[in-house]
Amino acid sequence: MSELKNDFLKRQLQVKLERLIDLYSVIVVTGPRQSGKTTLCKKQFSAYHYVNLENISTREQIQTAPKAFLEQYSEGLIIDEAQHLVELFSYIQVVVDENENAKFVLTGSSNFSLMQRITQSLAGRAAVLTLLPLSLQELGKNLKKEDTNTILLNGGYPAVWAKGIPVQDISRNYYNTYIERDVRQLLNVKDITRFQTFMKLCAGRIGTEFNASTLSNEVGVSVPTIQEWVSVLEASYILFRLPPFFRNIGKRLVKSPKIYFYDTGLVCFLLGIENEQQLSTHPLRGTIFENLVVLEFFKNRYNKSKLPNFYFYRDKSQHEVDLIEEKGAKLFAYEIKSAKAFTKGFIVGLDYLRKVVGKDVISTQVIYDGENDIYSPENGMVNFRNIRFNE
Repeated sequence: MSELKNDFLKRQLQVKLERLIDLYSVIVVTGPRQSGKTTLCKKQFSAYHYVNLENISTREQIQTAPKAFLEQYSEGLIIDEAQHLVELFSYIQVVVDENENAKFVLTGSSNFSLMQRITQSLAGRAAVLTLLPLSLQELGKNLKKEDTNTILLNGGYPAVWAKGIPVQDISRNYYNTYIERDVRQLLNVKDITRFQTFMKLCAGRIGTEFNASTLSNEVGVSVPTIQEWVSVLEASYILFRLPPFFRNIGKRLVKSPKIYFYDTGLVCFLLGIENEQQLSTHPLRGTIFENLVVLEFFKNRYNKSKLPNFYFYRDKSQHEVDLIEEKGAKLFAYEIKSAKAFTKGFIVGLDYLRKVVGKDVISTQVIYDGENDIYSPENGMVNFRNIRFNE
């Protein structure tokens, strides 16, 4: 691995934090566990007092006089894993209404719990940001020296790159202490074997259309249970769905979303891939590469405090485009290939999309693992390390 180790890798979300803290009394930073939320907030707001609500003793102390505690540190307070004390949100509302100079930074890894309380108590008072694992841009130029398989295997968790902790240790601990403990308890899963099977099947289906009925039959639980499990995993920033694209094409298009994971390192762990050699010959290596590229586009949007605006295209004749970005009436289409050499077959789906949708397709691009980058106003080919996002 290249010398990327550092106590703190600069995050793109810092720019938004700097701007929004002057505009809002409350900043909420949500995202997966271990994605660097605490490190970022402590770095950005080093003068603020810090508390972690995963500590039961801390929670009990605050509960004795919550409003007094908030007022004591109203000039700057970071509350980590704030969803563990949801009643605190109402007190924060009171304090910021009484004191326009109050500043609170809340973090949490449960999007569902946090957003529910924010919409109830802090609507209009809080800015919400999402911090995902490290993007390729955040990892920097030294990443160009890394083999693609190493990048896919390591994923984006900061502890792997900044501290040099083996990705297998990170992924195993993440799965055992968070997914199997917290998520499974949240779902009230009694049969751990079925849940483990479900997780591995999801990892094996990245880049494919989500079919709850098929998963239901393979796991041995009901369709509503599968749908609930996926929803909670999505709210917990473990996986996400990419919806299909619709625009005046009607019933010819498929209607099911695709699923991807928020970290390719976790995907490799669930698939039993332990090293670069195993990954290089794995039948799902191409879809893991696709997962990485799609995730980069999502990270870019979230790092700019914007919601994702991405889709995939597939009709019932199996014409397909991996990723479509929609900006107003304009469409930007991307085909993702893990190959190192370009072939004409890469652009078949892109050419078809132009014929079907027409002039709304502003540009098409192939993102692949080759070395040569070719840019043009309409078509292009680019190495995945050099993705140019549409601003």
